[in-house]
Amino acid sequence: MGKRVGVLMGGWGEEREISLKTGEAVVAALESRGHQVTRVFAGPGLDRALRSAELDVAFIALHGRMGEDGRVQGLLELLELPYTGSGVLASALAMNKPVAKKLFRLHNLPTPQGYRVGRDEAADALTLHGDLGFPCVVKPACGGSSVGLSVVREPEALVPAVAQACRFGGEALVERFVSGREVTVGILGGKVLGSCEVATPRESFDFDAKYKGGSRYFLPPRLSVTRVANVEALALAAYRALGCRGYARVDLLCSDTDNDVVLEVNTLPGFTPTSLLSKIAAQAGLEFPELVERILSLATRDEAGILDAPVVAPTPTVLEPRRAVS
Repeated sequence: MGKRVGVLMGGWGEEREISLKTGEAVVAALESRGHQVTRVFAGPGLDRALRSAELDVAFIALHGRMGEDGRVQGLLELLELPYTGSGVLASALAMNKPVAKKLFRLHNLPTPQGYRVGRDEAADALTLHGDLGFPCVVKPACGGSSVGLSVVREPEALVPAVAQACRFGGEALVERFVSGREVTVGILGGKVLGSCEVATPRESFDFDAKYKGGSRYFLPPRLSVTRVANVEALALAAYRALGCRGYARVDLLCSDTDNDVVLEVNTLPGFTPTSLLSKIAAQAGLEFPELVERILSLATRDEAGILDAPVVAPTPTVLEPRRAVS
């Protein structure tokens, strides 16, 4: 008998339309597998909508700020409702790219050199830039779908690019530009599903390249077997470094000098039958409805292990009376 599943879609941010597409694809897949599905449109009053829906589990089909950054996950924890994807802390860490990069370095994972710039510091970006050099990549510090991303090749273009990126969340991340192949790795249940190389005629795999066509996909990537294994190992290590669970997609760059670097971990990647994770799963023999079912089966809560543990009464400690010292 199917579960009562609430598919959370929409949301507050600039990725609302992408989320709605993800949500409808997930709804169709879940219904084809016999589940009772309720569309839950995220926005003001989400807590009341979730309480009244009488759900067994939440399938999060949100992207970007408010949906992917741990806040909705925290609400679901308070409602004691299992949900798909990573928990509160891992979601927040993955969404905050500057913090995630610090953790990558702590775990000896290569990642492009860069720095954070706040909205109030945008005018001083050239001073903060130091010897990072050009070209460089500027993107929102907390965001997804490459919204607000730009490649800056001249010093005079840096401040406007930082100001543009700061429009999405108030902070920008400036990184050294790495030339090479863009590779993304799919992870499901703590194991690598496979990897895909994305070739785009644009300078980077930005929003237009992702959603307006023109890109080509190679499964597996056009790399040696040894190097693909290294890239996939790096991706899994990055996933574990942030404490992720359920599923994710890890983006990396494989430079022309044989150096592979981790860019970011997407804890709730775009998710339709033609999305990158779905392409990787299909290459591994897992069609979209079955992939959705597998993700649903991994739904849980951060505190589930503690809440479900048996209560053990503490053993009383008997203290012997102290003897007088003669």
